[in-house]
Amino acid sequence: MKKRNKKLAVMLLAGAMMLSSGVQVFAADTPAPVNVKTDAQVAAELGVLQGDGSGVTPGYLAKTTTRIQAAILFLRLKGLEQTALAFKGMDNFADAGTVGDSNKATMSYLKANPNLGWTGTGEGKFDPLSGVTAQQYYKVLLETLGYKQDTDFTYNDVITYAKSRGLYQISTAGALRNGHIATATVEALKAKIKGGSKTLAETLAEQKVIDAGKAALAAYARINIAKDATLGSYLVDETGKTLYFFTKDRMDTSTCKDQCAANWPIYYADNIQVSGELNGADFKTIVREDGKKQTTYKGMPLYYYVKDEKAGDVKGQGVNNVWYVVNFSTVSVSSQEDLGKFLVDSSGRTLYLYTKDSKDKSACYGMCETNWPIFYSDHIASGADLKSEDFGTIVREDGTKQTTYKGMPLYYFVKDEKAGDVKGQGVNNVWYVIEPSSSGKQAEQPKAAAGKAYAMDIAGFAFAQPEMTIEAGSSITFTNKDAVKHNVVSDATADGKPLFETPLLGKGETFTLTFDKPGEYTYFCAPHKSMMKGKIIVK
Repeated sequence: MKKRNKKLAVMLLAGAMMLSSGVQVFAADTPAPVNVKTDAQVAAELGVLQGDGSGVTPGYLAKTTTRIQAAILFLRLKGLEQTALAFKGMDNFADAGTVGDSNKATMSYLKANPNLGWTGTGEGKFDPLSGVTAQQYYKVLLETLGYKQDTDFTYNDVITYAKSRGLYQISTAGALRNGHIATATVEALKAKIKGGSKTLAETLAEQKVIDAGKAALAAYARINIAKDATLGSYLVDETGKTLYFFTKDRMDTSTCKDQCAANWPIYYADNIQVSGELNGADFKTIVREDGKKQTTYKGMPLYYYVKDEKAGDVKGQGVNNVWYVVNFSTVSVSSQEDLGKFLVDSSGRTLYLYTKDSKDKSACYGMCETNWPIFYSDHIASGADLKSEDFGTIVREDGTKQTTYKGMPLYYFVKDEKAGDVKGQGVNNVWYVIEPSSSGKQAEQPKAAAGKAYAMDIAGFAFAQPEMTIEAGSSITFTNKDAVKHNVVSDATADGKPLFETPLLGKGETFTLTFDKPGEYTYFCAPHKSMMKGKIIVK
């Protein structure tokens, strides 16, 4: 694989050089952006996925999916959500007290309607807050489409049967996060109802469950990622047909015409839907010399191969040493002058490691995981600075999967808003960007001054020591003793942003801040700013 990549790079360079030697090419207009939406965006715009208080955010998509969430989505897709919310039945599952009032009504409705398939987990319980697996959610989606367990499929056969109905994108995910739910739900919206000619999206639009004016979102052409033991991960269309690139093409320009174009039909879609692993900005549209439009990926025009007859065929791979599948990797390498090289995902979002983790084991749970969402992908390829064998997968305590680099679990930082942000670098002296080096360690950091560890309780709506003097390089661990949530936020600086801000801490939760630079730092609790303030003097 490594040799082939090097060979492709040489041929791409050779193709570019031939252009200056009189090779005829198609003159392309300036490439135009393509209307690309991720599964999460489609699900959110249709109102199928509604998120938490802040909507369908990256943080929400990273959260574990619970049984009650899956049940609500099932009812929403069946057009029964409002009926369930308004249900006044008194009988309920034994563990209904673990959820809020609206979810209690939903659980009571499901108990009163066992024909819907949500009969609980035994001993009169529903287990609303436990996680959901791919097998369980595909069962939900199959029944949403009108198929019945023990009539159309058995529970043990769910994954295989779902694939036969076009549902397979999250089949290997194990326990699910909300991002998986977005992908699988959008898959189902494209599928046809049992025995009918209409898709689930069209049916829901007729039932006014989703906005009919937006239903077309579910009909966008889709580009998926396939995986092969020899070829690695590569791009395919929504039917599984392989997409190729031509090494004689140049950036944003096609050289394939006449008989070439007959053997290698162009790929074009004006609206494209992708999973969250792909970067929509990588897709654009060019206008060919013949006036036809063609989709490009990272500047390279996309094609089919006429001899590929079915999904999974890759007969065009290596033809004449100029045609190749479009390989894909969710991890690449970026660099910044002060940090050097570090790992990012396919959208350029920074990946981090946590020094409190141990090899192949995460120590980041609860509030930590909220602030440092986990990263997982099954599509990682070797590159100039990367070896696919350096990446692995662990299964976390909740059953979800997480990708590792040389044994260290990988994370995002919730405050990184865009590609290139590295706001998580050095946080609390335990979070770092990852240098793609032989050591697999975090990038070299300047050594902080030696300091001490201090503790600060938050109790009775007050900081235990409203004013504290510490040495540079020291840390303060804040512990919330109150039943309500508190946090610690510095007063704004000249640019209007705080120097530090902890997450909201529940009772018994802690957060550690380290102060390397001398100075005076005033701070407050955001929810109770009028009564909770303090000062830290660093010498």
